[in-house]
Amino acid sequence: MEESLRTYKVVTYGCQMNVHDSERLSGLLEEAGYTKAAGDGEPDLVVFNTCAVRENADNKLYGNLGRLAPAKQANRGMQIAVGGCLAQKDRETIVRKAPWVDVVFGTHNIGHLPALLERAAIERKAQVEILDSLETFPSTLPTRRESAYAAWVAISVGCNNTCTFCIVPALRGKEEDRRPGDILAEVEALVAEGVVEVTLLGQNVNAYGSDLGDRQAFSKLLRACGEIEGLERVRFTSPHPKDFTDDVIAAMAETPNVMHQLHMPLQSGSDTVLRAMRRSYRQERFLGIIEKVRAAMPDAAISTDIIVGFPGETDEDFEQTLHVVREARFTNAFTFQYSKRPGTPAAEMENQIPKAVVQERYDRLIALQEEISWEENKKQIGRKLEILVAEGEGKKDDRTDRLSGRAPDNRLVHFTRPEGGVRPGDMVTVEITYAAPHHLLAEGPALGVRRTRAGDAWERRQAAPATKPAGVMLGLPSIGVPAPLPAAPGGCG
Repeated sequence: MEESLRTYKVVTYGCQMNVHDSERLSGLLEEAGYTKAAGDGEPDLVVFNTCAVRENADNKLYGNLGRLAPAKQANRGMQIAVGGCLAQKDRETIVRKAPWVDVVFGTHNIGHLPALLERAAIERKAQVEILDSLETFPSTLPTRRESAYAAWVAISVGCNNTCTFCIVPALRGKEEDRRPGDILAEVEALVAEGVVEVTLLGQNVNAYGSDLGDRQAFSKLLRACGEIEGLERVRFTSPHPKDFTDDVIAAMAETPNVMHQLHMPLQSGSDTVLRAMRRSYRQERFLGIIEKVRAAMPDAAISTDIIVGFPGETDEDFEQTLHVVREARFTNAFTFQYSKRPGTPAAEMENQIPKAVVQERYDRLIALQEEISWEENKKQIGRKLEILVAEGEGKKDDRTDRLSGRAPDNRLVHFTRPEGGVRPGDMVTVEITYAAPHHLLAEGPALGVRRTRAGDAWERRQAAPATKPAGVMLGLPSIGVPAPLPAAPGGCG
């Protein structure tokens, strides 16, 4: 009798690195014979890929684990695995608090998950395996990419910075760079499959090369991506102001397929707070980078991360942050109220700011940035832009009979559905007619439609019958952006 297929679901929290790791986890599971769960029913395997950046990260995880406990009790063949940064940090604590979890694995050994699941099923006890250093670079593992037209490509893992609010370096280790040839080979393979947009990914992408002994390795990598035929859009995240050099600005300006879009984490505009954060740049340096970028690329869209209420932040410190926001005129900002990250130096600092004060400052920052975002978006009205049609970016598209996608500078654009139809991955040229703080609208008919290899790839994926994985050969009981560009970048750049 044929063995039934086991279904799986991967739940992801946190930054783009976690999103990318989850694609690897899905690829590993499907290679091992699992199939992605459809619908709302409980799958046979649930994997939580966790984040430890926010103070309440563990509460969120344990709440979700608690909700799964009855399902696990009803289905003894069900398995639950917890990986990612919180697993790396808490280790055996997870199994102690949620003894129904089968596997706990860290950031350095995601390739071991199928074997750990098998061992847990055979031994009937939780398997906890946390390695303290990277064993296999994640990009060598099989992948189930969510998008047919856009892809993440990791160029490094880990981080050498010591920001006092961030626990990521302790959990993902020191920076390790991939060889440029390996990165470019992966990009070329993706393009051959139909991908037209690639985002180069790292905890600190423009420190790339420090592990290779080449300070200009990142700008050289950007220029090399420009030589890949069929690759239409190149992005990267996240850089760090201390490592952002003029050769990178030149490479962005001079390489046609590198988009004029930059995410540059500020965190604070106060030199005093930046020093306490152990951020090795100051306000003048940051604004100098913005000025150089705009001089080289006047149309550049620049976004940022900002933390409000860091320990010791005074009213004057916060006013300095507002000053930088006014001067930099960010397209958008991902803003966070400071929360203690257990295990970080900032969590032990004196002068923790009262919640009410943090909230008041946060509200003022949001109001200012909303005003600037709207003003900057209004400048796009009347412009003709080529939009990469996306899948699932517009929540109201079905109701409004519109489609959505990203402009070259990564602004979200909703546009009238062209006659004849287009596919995710195709390009549509539109004229912007309306601007809101967080999106643009093109209400007129499309000015042009360009069918692409990416659209062909999306169509092939939709038309292909669900591939039936090989039977599970692990001795398990029989029972299965980026979004190309997620809304918020990692908050630790």
